[in-house]
Amino acid sequence: MSDMWAILNSEEKRTLTDNFHIQTFRKNEMIYSEGEKATQLMCLLKGKVKIYKDGVGGRSQIIRLIRPVQYFGYRAYFANEDYVTAASAFESATIGFLPMEIVETQIRKNNQLAYFFIKELAKDLGISDARTVNLTQKHIRGRLAESLIVLKENYGLEEDGATLNIYMAREDLANLSNMTTSNAIRTLSCFANEKIIVVDGRKIKIIDEEKLKKISRFG
Repeated sequence: MSDMWAILNSEEKRTLTDNFHIQTFRKNEMIYSEGEKATQLMCLLKGKVKIYKDGVGGRSQIIRLIRPVQYFGYRAYFANEDYVTAASAFESATIGFLPMEIVETQIRKNNQLAYFFIKELAKDLGISDARTVNLTQKHIRGRLAESLIVLKENYGLEEDGATLNIYMAREDLANLSNMTTSNAIRTLSCFANEKIIVVDGRKIKIIDEEKLKKISRFG
């Protein structure tokens, strides 16, 4: 939380520290559900989290991926809404919680803190707008290529400098790419045959990142 912490004075830091609590979630455990009342600012301290929404026929769409140290779960509070999405842990995750009432009180007293959240919301909106266009206008290959790049940008690579530092089920990869699981499996196989990636179970190694970016850009 160092980015937000830097703009607080000592009294504000003490207030937030006194009201801050940490909770650990198991892999696939729900963090919040659609329709719940939004009461907490959440900060992912360790692990990986997905924000998603269940659509028609029970099929999920992954809206956003959260990486350390990102804030989430607060938009609905500012909009005076219940959650319109859900969040769960991709893997074991450690999350810090702050009551939004406390955060709101500090925002009303600290213009810099208010500006911080405006910037965070603006960045999230820009990412959301871009993904809406990409997921609706790109072909399957372009959507999957983009998802692999998004995973690399969010979670990085393992020590070999090529393997994505996240092991995703094919269903999750499909839900991130707005396609069926069978299409995700088939497209991954095509990428592997074209020697763009190497697939080993849930491990995906990127061999030709430039080609992957090209497919994403023009897909």
